[in-house]
Amino acid sequence: ALAGYVIDDLKKKQKLCAAKTVMIIAVVILVGLLGWYKYAGFVSENLRLLGLGVPALRIALPIGISFYTFQIVSYVIDVWRGTVKPPRRPVDFAAFISMFSQLIAGPIVRYSDVEQDLIHPRRTDATELWLGVRRFIVGLSKKILLANAMANICDVFRASDDKSVLFYWIYAVSLALYIYFDFSGYSDMAIGIGRMLGFSFPENFNYPYLSRSLTEFWRRWHMTLGSWFRDYIYIPMGGNRVKKIRWVFNLAVVWALTGLWHGAAWNFVLWGLFFAVLLPLEKQFYMDFLNRHRVLSHIYALVFILVSFVIFNADSVKMAGVDIAGMFGAGVPMVSPDALYCLKSNGLLLCIAVFAAMPVAKNWVAKQEEKAALTGKVWVIQSVLCALALIVCTAYLVDGSFNPFLYFRF
Repeated sequence: ALAGYVIDDLKKKQKLCAAKTVMIIAVVILVGLLGWYKYAGFVSENLRLLGLGVPALRIALPIGISFYTFQIVSYVIDVWRGTVKPPRRPVDFAAFISMFSQLIAGPIVRYSDVEQDLIHPRRTDATELWLGVRRFIVGLSKKILLANAMANICDVFRASDDKSVLFYWIYAVSLALYIYFDFSGYSDMAIGIGRMLGFSFPENFNYPYLSRSLTEFWRRWHMTLGSWFRDYIYIPMGGNRVKKIRWVFNLAVVWALTGLWHGAAWNFVLWGLFFAVLLPLEKQFYMDFLNRHRVLSHIYALVFILVSFVIFNADSVKMAGVDIAGMFGAGVPMVSPDALYCLKSNGLLLCIAVFAAMPVAKNWVAKQEEKAALTGKVWVIQSVLCALALIVCTAYLVDGSFNPFLYFRF
């Protein structure tokens, strides 16, 4: 907060070099703190593996540090760029940083997203309150009813000694659905709570599994993170307005950092580099082919997305290699009794989850709202359905103890 005021004051006095210096110092301190808490243990562990006499570091990771560090960095840079002004009241900046609903799991909110909401008196009428409640219950249902169920299938797969190609693909599909519903569910809850309080948070997901390319996938998945790396890393490095070799380097840096942002482990680095290799190839060589072949493009995107999440969720690079090899038939049978039992037990649930990952229900609700705008019937129906969903979610939370938390590494 202090850096923002100093930078703004120096810019008013036309001391641009000094303002830039303060901005750089602030960013280095912020990134340094993130690096210490999140990556010092990872670095020390790898140095010890090389035989260097480095003490093992066990540093407690503050929850949500990646999210709020990126928010503060964007604020400092935006003040230096002149796109936002420091708030008149320090409490406004404190509110921006400590908004509890999105502090732990996103979306990544920039100061410009909530600046007007902080400056001007916020008014929440009955309609906005209801829309916020509805959005929160949708997110809660995604998390409790779908994400947790998909995570349970993943745990069943891991516990099984009867692996097969079919079982690996069931795991990959369940994992992709688990990560999506977990992450988008938390984002929906954050956006809903924000709306109840008069804030408009940016959208974070746009049905990413409809994508027909990996490029499109990353326009639909975790959109606030993608735009952050684009605006504060990729474009300042030159983006795609440079020679091809430099462009490839820029992508490699951005995606390696994207991987490391998700966790301090080599599988996350590999996950980031996986996209750093595929995205340039896609854009340079076969994007036209994907645009011409709708079905093949969907299959291509989904296969590589599933492989990427298998890498993402592995405990090590070795495990990622074993899982991917199993998906393509290396050393395992095509079908196993455990796989058939899992599919029989969870087939309907998987179908429901796949359906929920598409905008069919959302589009239908929007259409019904448009038709019934004058009667208000749809609001009554929605209220009943939301109340039932909230009761079911509460029952699941009270009855069960299985509630995996995806973001402890972020």
